[in-house]
Amino acid sequence: MDIIQIVGLGLIATFLALVVKEQKPMFAFLLTVFVGVIIFIFLVDEITKIIEMLESIAQNANINMVYLQTILKIIGIAYIAEFGAQIAKDAGQAAIATKIELAGKILILVMAIPILTAVIEMVLALLPTS
Repeated sequence: MDIIQIVGLGLIATFLALVVKEQKPMFAFLLTVFVGVIIFIFLVDEITKIIEMLESIAQNANINMVYLQTILKIIGIAYIAEFGAQIAKDAGQAAIATKIELAGKILILVMAIPILTAVIEMVLALLPTS
């Protein structure tokens, strides 16, 4: 049922933005951003449930919580960067959107370095020494 509400809100906002865009493009853009934020807020409870479920699975599997927290931060960076880039594209600023995407990718790589290091160390520990 939630997806019907989200899609309905999105379609109504799209039609309103198309109508308003001819007269007041700035209001159409603000409407688009506002609806995007409302949809994100609507999903916060679902995101919380996912995080709690992943934490529970990690604890049951005896996975170091630092790794799970890092992965969740990486996912958060990816979604936030995508959201920001889409807003910039909606505003007609493709160049800024590309820079936002690049910044997100670089921050993800920086966050992933400790995990990559741990994986490499694990693989090296499994290799036989001569």
